[in-house]
Amino acid sequence: MPVRRIIPWSLFAASAVVGFGLFFIPVFIIRPFRQQTPGALGLAMALRQRAPLGTLIAALVCLVFALGLWSAVNKWRKIVVATVMALVVFSAVMSRLNHFEWMFHPVDAAQFEAAGQSKLDKGEMILAVRYGDDARAYPIRQMAYHHILNDVVAGVPIAVTY
Repeated sequence: MPVRRIIPWSLFAASAVVGFGLFFIPVFIIRPFRQQTPGALGLAMALRQRAPLGTLIAALVCLVFALGLWSAVNKWRKIVVATVMALVVFSAVMSRLNHFEWMFHPVDAAQFEAAGQSKLDKGEMILAVRYGDDARAYPIRQMAYHHILNDVVAGVPIAVTY
C-alpha cells in the first residue's frame, strides 16, 4: 500500500481507537461487583469526564477520513469503514448517557420485617438508621445491587445509599 494511502488509514484507525477507548475503557473498569483499584477508578473517571467532547472530535475526524477513503476502497473495505463509523458514533452517543444508572434501579417501596422474623444470616452486614423511636436495617447484599433506597424513617424522607 502506498504511503499516501497508509496515512489516511492510520489516522482513521487512530481516531477510531481514541473514540472507542474513551467510552469502552471506563465501561470495562467500572463493572458492578468487581473490585476496582483507586488508580484504575481514577483513570476511568478522568476518561469518562473527557469522553463527551473527545468522542465527538474522534467521530468527526473518523468521518472526514471515512469520506476521503470511501471512493477509493472496494466493497469489503467499505463495510469495514461503515462498521467502524457505526461503533465510533455509538461510542460518542453512549458517552453522553449515564449507562451505569441503567444497571441499578432504586427501590421505591421498601418492605420491612420485624427483627425476630428476619431471615438474614447472623453474619450478614447491614446499614442501620435510627431516627427518634424509628429504626431500619438495610442488608448490604441488597444495597450493593440497588445502590439507593428511598424510605421514610420517623416521618422523615431519606435516601439510603451504598
